[in-house]
Amino acid sequence: MAQGIAILGGTGWLGLALGRNLLARGLPPEALRVLNRRGPTADYEGFPGVHWATDLADLIAGAGVLVLSVRPEDYHVPAPQGFDGLVISFMAGVPLERLARDWPQATITRAMPGGGAQEGQAHVPWCAGEIPAAAATRVAGVLGAIGMVDRVADEAALAYMSALSGSGAAYPALMAQAMYQDALKRGIAPDVAWRAVRSVVCAAPALFTQGPEQAEALLDSYHGYRGVTAAGLTAAEAAGFAEAITAALEAAAQKALNF
Repeated sequence: MAQGIAILGGTGWLGLALGRNLLARGLPPEALRVLNRRGPTADYEGFPGVHWATDLADLIAGAGVLVLSVRPEDYHVPAPQGFDGLVISFMAGVPLERLARDWPQATITRAMPGGGAQEGQAHVPWCAGEIPAAAATRVAGVLGAIGMVDRVADEAALAYMSALSGSGAAYPALMAQAMYQDALKRGIAPDVAWRAVRSVVCAAPALFTQGPEQAEALLDSYHGYRGVTAAGLTAAEAAGFAEAITAALEAAAQKALNF
């Protein structure tokens, strides 16, 4: 079986993150095939063996895995392809059914990597229909180059995970922006305001390394103290903080399903 890995869109932020991390983990440069619209770039400088494909046929020749890492609107396959390896699609809104029509001989899977892929720290949910155990193992091996891999039940779950972990730092950034703007309105100097916000947002990840119980225990502790932060939490809950997050995730999940 061919062992090469081909990436359609291999110089986009996600395709490049996967390609470079695979190489960093020991994939021989000669086993990586890349196709983009611009031709060879400096993105794989230091790996002269990487093959820059000239077209789709050249890309999949000799590859056992094909990763589709382009925008859905840029995805065009003129006719069903004879590729019989493993297809991993990163595209939102392009369902397994359509991919199976385009790649009828392939094993089809979809994944929605979240933020942190460049650093190899993304959460990477994926789904597929019934596929061989060996194929599932290979999916996990390829995607493991960019983070923590979880298989989910179906495409609806994948869409939701695209809304959740796929958002990366977007929602923390939204909260940080709201906090910062509020501080400025109250006359706090910008540099002081940003240092305060940064201390809140950047300290948070270390608090949740063990599980959801940590978040619940932290909130219970603040509420139990009945102090300044408890008053703020109570006001946020009364104003619909949880409902706003729920609405955001629902809207994003629907977008992922109907891109």
